[in-house]
Amino acid sequence: MSYIILFPLILMNIIIFLFNSSIAANSMFNVQSYGAKSDGKSDSSKAFISAWTAACASSSAATIYVPKGSYLLSNAYFYGQTCKSNAITINIEGTLIAPSDYNVIGKSGNWIKFERVNGVSIFGGTLDGQGTGLWTCKNSGKGCPKGATTLAFYNSNDIAISGLTSQDSQMFHILLDRCHNAKLQGVKISAPGNSPNTDGIHLQSSSDVTILNSQIGTGDDCISIGPGNSNLWFENIACGPGHGISIGSLGWEMQEAGVQNVTVKTSSFTGTENGVRVKTWARPSNGFVRNVLFQHVVMNNVENPIIIDQNYCPSNGNCPEQGSGIKVSDITYEDVHGTSATEVAVKFVCSKTNPCNGIKLLDVKLSYKDHPAEASCANAGGMASGLQQPSSCLKV
Repeated sequence: MSYIILFPLILMNIIIFLFNSSIAANSMFNVQSYGAKSDGKSDSSKAFISAWTAACASSSAATIYVPKGSYLLSNAYFYGQTCKSNAITINIEGTLIAPSDYNVIGKSGNWIKFERVNGVSIFGGTLDGQGTGLWTCKNSGKGCPKGATTLAFYNSNDIAISGLTSQDSQMFHILLDRCHNAKLQGVKISAPGNSPNTDGIHLQSSSDVTILNSQIGTGDDCISIGPGNSNLWFENIACGPGHGISIGSLGWEMQEAGVQNVTVKTSSFTGTENGVRVKTWARPSNGFVRNVLFQHVVMNNVENPIIIDQNYCPSNGNCPEQGSGIKVSDITYEDVHGTSATEVAVKFVCSKTNPCNGIKLLDVKLSYKDHPAEASCANAGGMASGLQQPSSCLKV
């Protein structure tokens, strides 16, 4: 009988021990415990960095907790070179606010920066870059600082961002540079259509990046893909306003890493300047773009729904009179439907020295003012199927 009585007590003690151990295994660091103020006026940068330092020193998984409220941050940089923990979660219930004076962070390049971190996850929260003043300065033609990217990751691995809102960034909203294995989902990015250089998500020299179920509206590219990116997957992206999803600009440098293995699917573009775009400078380069799939895409009143522009040269400066060295190949457009804001919905202006190769259009149906839209292209080769009024240069 004694064994029967003791067994439930022993089992209960084991459960309590395991529960307490799980709590201890994931330490919690509340930024308010380090002096952060939720009044939106007191600079809480040092408190956030102190919470990061404590979480970084944890020998196990750690969570940095940001309660409800508004937290003013000047530059906040988080370094992971010495971190013991490779699983740090930042749970944001409040709003992080940049200084209203754009000069405070405008020359720094980044507002919130993570460098050489591993296993960092950001859940929820709002980042308010307060970029209106800087945009006004830039649009006036006055001398202004370049501006700061709101959230940047450099040389980092195993990054997760979920449910984050970024609004009114001075420059790019989110930047991944030399990162591997990142997943962004449920992200909402917003800035007015006339806000300069406010790219939603910019990728540079990164690999294995997934972006899912996100709404992006900016004054520049919703997603921009720079040199050296590979294995990218974007799905269920709602883009607009903005300049679309762009591979490029590429080919500014002679020695430049290429872009390959990119998939954009089940996405929509509304009132954007471009839909899906590849753009390269008309300069010598050994770079390339290859193995790209645009699939199940809806265009709603888009100026250039499908475009390859290998003569990219804003303001006609620093562009020698020669073809782009970037080799564009194996680009597939499948099930692209909707409306164009211009008569020419498909425009391929490929390099005269390195013509596009392997361009495939499958079930592409775009209209302009209730009539079939047209296609225009130069130096492109591939297969057209289901494209209304295809130009002869699209034939094999």
